[in-house]
Amino acid sequence: MPTRVSTKHHPHDDAPDTAESFRRLALLAPGPQHDSVRDQIVVAWLPMADRLAGQFRNRGESSEDLRQVAALGLVKAVERYDPARGNAFESYAVPTITGEIKRHFRDYMWTVHVPRRVQELRNQVRFALQDLSQTVQGRRPTTAEIAAEAGLSEEDVLIGLGALESFTSLSLDAEFSGVGGGCSLGETLGAPDPALDAVVDREAVRPGIHALPERDQVILYLRFFRGMTQAAIADRLGISQMHVSRLIAHCCDRLRDQVMHDDT
Repeated sequence: MPTRVSTKHHPHDDAPDTAESFRRLALLAPGPQHDSVRDQIVVAWLPMADRLAGQFRNRGESSEDLRQVAALGLVKAVERYDPARGNAFESYAVPTITGEIKRHFRDYMWTVHVPRRVQELRNQVRFALQDLSQTVQGRRPTTAEIAAEAGLSEEDVLIGLGALESFTSLSLDAEFSGVGGGCSLGETLGAPDPALDAVVDREAVRPGIHALPERDQVILYLRFFRGMTQAAIADRLGISQMHVSRLIAHCCDRLRDQVMHDDT
């Protein structure tokens, strides 16, 4: 069956003419000569790959890394392109290269992993915001305006707006300005409250404390809740410090036995 020759024009004026090289490549078996022709084609189309990579600049990835990803997509396009289908290589290579770049962002650039649908909503919302910035002056577009521009529901717009904040994250060492010279993000994060264990212990002994004689309850309250010394408690109640010490020890043993008994 004769090979069909493409008669379509390239969309870009500076696109190289590699039709003959592709026909040769399709006839060559894997080997050094095949690789040499393939490499020549790749080099010829690298400027186009670089231009496509440039469309994704200022998105948190270095230009050099984007060019390498685009070049990888170009190599894949060259290896998979079939000139017998009659389509210009460019019509196949452009979506292959841009798809490789988008896949790179999706797989490696997101700080917080989100589903692909949410990533797509983020892109739609971002493009809508860019378009609206030319018509809406001096204020942020409303959710309804973004939805109308992007052709989305307001609920999807809210999801996309939330995803805009998920692409990158702040370091825990990032500083926030404020009183006293500011603080780091890490310093604003909560931590387990050591007093929580005391709450559990107090609730465990509460029934036992209520069952103690009134004087014993007062002694425990003054010692453990008011922080008074045994000598100060003795002076307040008119008894000896040794007697206060014995009462505290007796009450603690009684409460401990009760809690242990309740646990079993």
